[in-house]
Amino acid sequence: MGRNLSLLALSFLPALAFGQDTPQMSQILERLERLERENRNLAAEVHELRQALAKEKPQPALSDGSLATEPGESDANNVAPGLAAAPQSGQNQAPLDERVAVEERRTDELEQAKIEASQKFPLSLTGMVLFNAFLNGKSNSGQQDPLVAGSGSSTLPGGASLGQTVLGLKYQGPEILGGGKVNGSLYMDFFGGTNSSLGHTLRIRVASVEIDWKNQTFMVGQDKPIISPREPNSLAEVGFSPLTAAGNLWLWQPQARFEQRFSMGEETGLRAQLGVYQTSESSLRVPAEYAGTLASARPGLEGRFEFWHDFGSGRRFEIAPGFHTSSSHVAGTSVPSDIFSVDWLIRPWSRFDFSGMFYQGQNVSVLGALPQGIEFGPHNLIQAVHSTGGWGQFSYRPTSRLSFNIYGGEQDDRNSQLTAGQIGKNLAYAGNMIYRLGPNVLASLEAEQVRTSYIGSRLILNNHYDLGLAYLF
Repeated sequence: MGRNLSLLALSFLPALAFGQDTPQMSQILERLERLERENRNLAAEVHELRQALAKEKPQPALSDGSLATEPGESDANNVAPGLAAAPQSGQNQAPLDERVAVEERRTDELEQAKIEASQKFPLSLTGMVLFNAFLNGKSNSGQQDPLVAGSGSSTLPGGASLGQTVLGLKYQGPEILGGGKVNGSLYMDFFGGTNSSLGHTLRIRVASVEIDWKNQTFMVGQDKPIISPREPNSLAEVGFSPLTAAGNLWLWQPQARFEQRFSMGEETGLRAQLGVYQTSESSLRVPAEYAGTLASARPGLEGRFEFWHDFGSGRRFEIAPGFHTSSSHVAGTSVPSDIFSVDWLIRPWSRFDFSGMFYQGQNVSVLGALPQGIEFGPHNLIQAVHSTGGWGQFSYRPTSRLSFNIYGGEQDDRNSQLTAGQIGKNLAYAGNMIYRLGPNVLASLEAEQVRTSYIGSRLILNNHYDLGLAYLF
């Protein structure tokens, strides 16, 4: 009935406009008709979103900022802010001039809220505003969240920061040859710069352009190493991946990869990934006299082969062996970087996960580990340092709003290849509680300890405590 009244009012607008400026009323009519169409489309989208959200389960927070909303707790105002409900049948209709003013205001609000790409393809804004209040032990080396326990004095015992805030864009493109669909994302944060509240700089975290076919995906962009896609859940460690330098090979670097998916039935499958990853040679620590001979980046070949099985009722199993091979060039010498890895997810029931990764190899620094991947010995001997490491996490979700996570990892380098003052072993472990206060608000408490063993010296400890509050958008 309300819609009929709106159409009836529109049919009488020409008569009511007698004696007024005809071009102006034509514009008003066009805007009213456009708003009618937009309201109908929005109502249909809200209905579809409510149905989709009712079926989804809440997802844990990720460090790149891609976070899910709580199902069943969204409404039309969240989906389309600034739009009021359409008038119901039997309600009094406002005078024409008031209705025109309201519709014009709605049009202005729509124009302000809309994000439109220049090529007219869908583009959405995502991410989180993250506030961290933290307290450090005395061996923090001046870092907000120390990766290793330093031997220097305490220069940042505590404070607060918004530098781990994540800003993201997700986009979809056209369909191309072979039915492939183009999509991608770009995530940035403000963790670069200094510890000063006014010294943060924007930096790229991960970004991708992907082409998806039914059983294949081709991707170019910047992301974690192909052999190390997983990481622990944390709102305390977002600027770096959790357990960096303690078993998590994390460094976001440019890469290109191809994925082939094989189906072995509805519950079982295999994902095979092969790609080229650009290593970060500048992270290697070399003597000053050789610094000018070090190639800053090198191509690395990586592969990962994930077997998965879905048992139903939220139970799932995934295991994926992988490899990395590349070479570092310094002082006219080629130093190999060869790594074997395996990562996993074990979900025996829907509320419990055990995930992690193990690796073994040499010169692992080029993937974001401790910077001692190459050792310069006597008689101009240059060799790759052997390393073993990994991490694991237990996650328990007693309710849809609450999760508990306990994780730990270590990097253990071969001591006989290291010199005094270098790190023989770096171990870190932590526990946190993440609670969803609302559909898009998370609160977190986390405690972590880092234990760093230096060659020819003592074991140094550093404790870190963090309170996080995140607003997802």
